[in-house]
Amino acid sequence: MSDTTPPRATVLVVDDTPTKRYILSSWLHRAGYAVVEATGGLEALQRIGELHPDLVVLDVRLPDISGYEVCERIKSDPATSSIPVIQISGAAVTAADRALGLHRGADGYLAEPIEPDEFVATVEAALRYHRARQRAERLAARLGALTDLTLAMNAAQTFDELLSIAVSGTSRILDRRTGVVALAPDGRTRRMTAMPPEGVPTGRSAPSTALETLGERALGQKAGTEIITVPHAYWKRVAPDTPSLGDIVAVLSRTKRDRPPILLGVEPDPELDQDELSMLRQLGQAVALAVEALRAYAEEHAIALTLQRSLLPSRVPQVPGLDIAWRYQPAVDNVEVGGDFYEVLRLDGRVLVAVGDVQGHSLLAATVMAELRHALRASLIGKVELDQSLALLNDVLRRYHPRMTATVCLMLLDPATGDAQIANAGHIPPLLLDGDGAARYHERFGNLLLGVAEEVYRIDRVSVPPGGSVLMFTDGLVEDRDKYLDESLEIARRTAEELSGDVDERAGRLIDAFGAREDDVALVLVRRHR
Repeated sequence: MSDTTPPRATVLVVDDTPTKRYILSSWLHRAGYAVVEATGGLEALQRIGELHPDLVVLDVRLPDISGYEVCERIKSDPATSSIPVIQISGAAVTAADRALGLHRGADGYLAEPIEPDEFVATVEAALRYHRARQRAERLAARLGALTDLTLAMNAAQTFDELLSIAVSGTSRILDRRTGVVALAPDGRTRRMTAMPPEGVPTGRSAPSTALETLGERALGQKAGTEIITVPHAYWKRVAPDTPSLGDIVAVLSRTKRDRPPILLGVEPDPELDQDELSMLRQLGQAVALAVEALRAYAEEHAIALTLQRSLLPSRVPQVPGLDIAWRYQPAVDNVEVGGDFYEVLRLDGRVLVAVGDVQGHSLLAATVMAELRHALRASLIGKVELDQSLALLNDVLRRYHPRMTATVCLMLLDPATGDAQIANAGHIPPLLLDGDGAARYHERFGNLLLGVAEEVYRIDRVSVPPGGSVLMFTDGLVEDRDKYLDESLEIARRTAEELSGDVDERAGRLIDAFGAREDDVALVLVRRHR
């Protein structure tokens, strides 16, 4: 049905005089309207509830209840309040009567005698206003739903969640069977369908080349949005499990040149009007933008993770007498690289373990982290003095990056004797576990963090017994918005005591116990052989 040819309207004529009903109905029939009749107010209200006519022609004087009361009941019911009512009377014809009818809800008031042309013109005007109002209300509701859908899509955490929201929301907004096809960041095509009114998304087999073929047909390689008709025979061939029984009206949208488009399609039965086509186009653009944003995020996150891992040791050395495990887990929602790092170095029969965290998430933080790692390695050439190593790192940070700070904890361990030195610049202290698994933290946080002021760093000496372990980690493991740091540190301590298995299993289980984190996590676990 086109937007310029409205459907045949149904008019309810309410009058207790048969002759008058006949005359009014005949005028409406000749004008092309479908007519339903009622002889009284109560019958009229029943017919309205059953048929929901497009317009009511209502006599004021009725045998049971007045036309004024009927009109008030129509307008007070949310289900019928939008139906236009034209009141007619041959007795209540004064200005006060007409004003009363309009005040009590009538959209028009005609006093007899009535000319046919005037009557039909009044009906047409009331319906024209009614349809314009319905269209505006429907459009406003759809635009509101589009806004909500766009927000929901942009809040999606995964590609499948985004497509589920998109296909479900489109199905409900347009009240049609809907399908979506898009290429996920992992290189696999996804396809989902949904049926109104619930709009429950259903995963379908994805046509491997259809998206590329239709995108080339509609857009070439340029960015843009186009609406096309996909023949049923073609779609049935490329997507045999399609629930559609006819052609599909689809929007293909691409936000950037040479990027894969998305396809959002609906069944065109009944035919889509111009408002629905415009809404489909906007929905397609919203889905394409959300898909592109999520795809870009995934790509940037992968690049950031690759860069981050390239700045960290790819493996740790094997040290006789020790088992060593490490973990690095990037923040779950952060695209930028962070400054968390770890280092394990063999030094003439001893082993140095370092864990640190440069403030912020940025390329600068990662660069400073790499500089500190290299400066630490340089400081260990020759005589190994942990306090002097930290002093050098502090000088590097204050001289070359005066607005940056970092925390670093160093441990120098002799595997043969278990003797260990610890120097700490504002970092979370190491967790020391004895041979029976009881855990305690070394003295809290040590000296001042790096980059703040000149500092003399203290070296503490501890002993790691046979079978004992040392756990060093960055604050990303234990920092939570809804917990005090002391509370989280105690949770980590108890969790470490309860772990069993080899060091690699224990490190993995400790990371798993805290789940996805808002900050990067670096962790090193060292166990001395019995």
